[in-house]
Amino acid sequence: MLILSLDTSAIASAALLTGQGETLAAFATEDTRSHAEVLAPGIGKIMTTADVTGADIDAVVVGVGPGPFTGLRSGIATARSLAFAWGKPLHGVMSLDAIAVDAALDAWRAGVDEFVVATDARRKEVYWARYRSTGGRHELLDGPHVSAPSAVPDLPAYGMGAGLYPEQLRGVTEYSGTQPTAEALGRTAVAKLEKGLDLLDTSPLYLRESDAKVPGPRKRAL
Repeated sequence: MLILSLDTSAIASAALLTGQGETLAAFATEDTRSHAEVLAPGIGKIMTTADVTGADIDAVVVGVGPGPFTGLRSGIATARSLAFAWGKPLHGVMSLDAIAVDAALDAWRAGVDEFVVATDARRKEVYWARYRSTGGRHELLDGPHVSAPSAVPDLPAYGMGAGLYPEQLRGVTEYSGTQPTAEALGRTAVAKLEKGLDLLDTSPLYLRESDAKVPGPRKRAL
């Protein structure tokens, strides 16, 4: 099995993974505001590096958020277009799982049963979800949500959201700058597909209304 994984919930990233979760090639940029411009060239680069074409891909996986409107739209639209053009299955994965997959192992080693993953939602808020670590594997208990950091459960917190609000979240230092990546997202998808578990569709998890408003009717001149 060969999977193309994409995530644009925070940074723009793409990865090619085998059915065993091995990464063949990966691309990521720290720029959080130019997803549309960098994603397609990044995908082309990793496919050239791995010497594969669309015909070689068995499935396309994309992070569905939570995340900002523009970023999520770029990744999901690209994934849908490629899956359609190549005639391949398309799956969605909640983007916070891309952090939880490694956080669960860290929590298990530390003897921690439950933890949260938090990422930057801007507006002094975070996207977050609550997980249980079972033998080093993550299990979603609650979420995703968007809220002020003060509303997040008082548990060890993984992800950039914890790094941004250290006075309100009990951040795990080694993960305080962690963002979701396509590589980690792909490993999550591979593990679920191998077990025959269902993945999500590609409906985006925006969690809040867009800042863009449809103009109302024009006022009549007096």
